[in-house]
Amino acid sequence: MTSEAQDLPAWRGGWLNRLVARPGFQSWASKFPLTRSRARADGAALFDVVQGFVQSQVLMALVELDLFRRLRAGAQSAEVLGRACDVPAERMQVLLQAGAALGLLKRKRGRFALARKGAALMGVPGLEAMIRHHKAFYDDLRDPVALLRGPDETKLSQFWPYVFGGDVAAGDAAIYSDLMAQSQRLVAEDTLRSVSLKGVQHVLDIGGGTGAFLEAAGHANREMNMTLFDLPPVVPDAQARFDAAGMTERVRIVPGSFREDALPGGADAISLIRVLYDHADDTVRALLASVHDVLPPGGRLIVSEPMGGGARPERAGDVYFAFYTMAMQTGRARSAEEIGALLSEAGFDQVRCPTPARPYVTRVVTAVRPV
Repeated sequence: MTSEAQDLPAWRGGWLNRLVARPGFQSWASKFPLTRSRARADGAALFDVVQGFVQSQVLMALVELDLFRRLRAGAQSAEVLGRACDVPAERMQVLLQAGAALGLLKRKRGRFALARKGAALMGVPGLEAMIRHHKAFYDDLRDPVALLRGPDETKLSQFWPYVFGGDVAAGDAAIYSDLMAQSQRLVAEDTLRSVSLKGVQHVLDIGGGTGAFLEAAGHANREMNMTLFDLPPVVPDAQARFDAAGMTERVRIVPGSFREDALPGGADAISLIRVLYDHADDTVRALLASVHDVLPPGGRLIVSEPMGGGARPERAGDVYFAFYTMAMQTGRARSAEEIGALLSEAGFDQVRCPTPARPYVTRVVTAVRPV
């Protein structure tokens, strides 16, 4: 009923919402034949939101105890898994039951095995590492109202120190670069589904980390030269990646910060893969202005990152990534329309937003510097 109410005129929607909000109406609607199925579906969906934090912690426990890998070889009992994980059997049973209820595991004659969804989780690059690092995010969400009011410091901002433009220790760089590189494979895949690099002579990837996107782009266009521009601590891992991929002759690595250093020239296309949402609007405006200046007329810009839904809110961008960037204390999950407006403000035209294959992975906005 709520979705229908949102489409009604304001006076009718307000009246209907007040009616639906009455406990007595909910009790009646759950029994009346014409409203019963909708009322029960709404109730189940609402309870799913209410228990969402428990589901995320069940997932964390399954990953922390490495249960997906332990079950990859076949079904095991709660007793066996409990001994292996130093968890009492009766409590391991609770965790396994919860995993089965979430569709990650399946119960077979009193034992538990990996379900298709659990197997798929293991096949997503970087997903387990992302789940493990959520401990910092959970700490920040412990008091969501305090987060909304703007704390002086958050756990997640300590995990991702590079977004503030300060010095980054080599150990910290290795942690977040590895995490980003693993998940970047999916982002690169979906980005290259949305845009073609045919005809591009030279692409500059700004903030490209250890080069996961450029490696994928280099395979997609084997005649294209490439430049990676990112902070100095990630250079050795990027060099190792391109050496292993046989792309050393095609790639130039330029260490630097787009906040302080001039962007390398010579490219007819520039990619910003998961860069803008890490930064505040003033930083983004300055970066886009620099990108516009360094591109030749007719040069292309590719922006790929998680985005909010704008006028049509959606879960990945407006729930997860919106609060994630808030906890990082810089940047935000902008909608494609907001990014398009920033691109137009910077002087770009032909702004396009292809339909994403998996919006929870990434969305793409492209633009061209006018001739």
